[in-house]
Amino acid sequence: MKRLLSVSIIAAILWVGISVPVFAADDPLPSWNDGPAKQAIIAFVKETTNQAGPKFVPPEERIATFDQDGTLWVEHPMYTQVMYCLERVPAVVKAKPRLSKVQPFKTVLSGNREAMAKLSMKDLEKILMATLTGMTVDEFNAEVKKWIATATHPRWNRPYTELVYQPMLEVMQYLRANGYKTYIVTGGGQDFVRQYSERVYGIPPEQVVGTAGGTRYGYAKDGKPFLTKEPKLLLNDNNAGKPEGIHLMIGRRPCAAFGNSTGDRQMLEYTKAGEGTRLSMLVLHDDGEREYAYGPAERLPNTKVGTFTQALYDEAKKNGWTVISMKNDWKRLFAFEP
Repeated sequence: MKRLLSVSIIAAILWVGISVPVFAADDPLPSWNDGPAKQAIIAFVKETTNQAGPKFVPPEERIATFDQDGTLWVEHPMYTQVMYCLERVPAVVKAKPRLSKVQPFKTVLSGNREAMAKLSMKDLEKILMATLTGMTVDEFNAEVKKWIATATHPRWNRPYTELVYQPMLEVMQYLRANGYKTYIVTGGGQDFVRQYSERVYGIPPEQVVGTAGGTRYGYAKDGKPFLTKEPKLLLNDNNAGKPEGIHLMIGRRPCAAFGNSTGDRQMLEYTKAGEGTRLSMLVLHDDGEREYAYGPAERLPNTKVGTFTQALYDEAKKNGWTVISMKNDWKRLFAFEP
């Protein structure tokens, strides 16, 4: 149980929302600046879909995987699903009043952000256990949808669904237009992401691979069957768990993989190790003006949320992975920008 919750804390987090991008036929990636990253994506698609070329990939093998937090949408200052869990605490306490006098619930109820920022991993595990398990799957789904409809990011004061990276939305649409099947492979909660993935990314729930907990089958008083979410880890979809999850849920090695942190390293290694043309890309958050700047790769500020180490950066350069500079490669970040 402890393993489940510690995994869910750093991993079970995310979601977003935005409209499908529209672009000119002569430029499938209009929100990208011309440069090595954009050229690598376009060259990859052209080479792998040219049936007369030596790098052609059959349609059934065209698989592309995307991490979510920090790769498809904003993950700072805290993962969105953690914010969901914190904001769910009052409802949990209302159902179980005794928790109002128990830590860490007492601290969360105080609204003291400074104190909440100092909560330990064990404290957060207790919060996750109380807010992510113990209810039916249908109840959980309904609560997530309700929260998503009103929750806003503290910096932009916009719904989290508007903080999706427009350049990455364009990449996904470009790949799908050329016969690729796109998957979200995230350390975040699988059930959480599935509530909005199709609306936001055009990715149906069955193409979401995430950290998954156990469920228990049962019957209501009227005989209707239902599933209850339990504090039991089935899949830790982070680090080495990502290629393991890909094998378990997809059954094919990706041709392309996109990430942004050390938690994505094994997924990119696994992708690049396949035969034929492969594309492995990492988003580097080096734009503190338009978004956030963190690494600590390339002397950027260190962080525990979406860590991109210098060792990962060096591995990318050594193995031919493409590092996407948010500052230099993206013309705009969000759809609401001019």
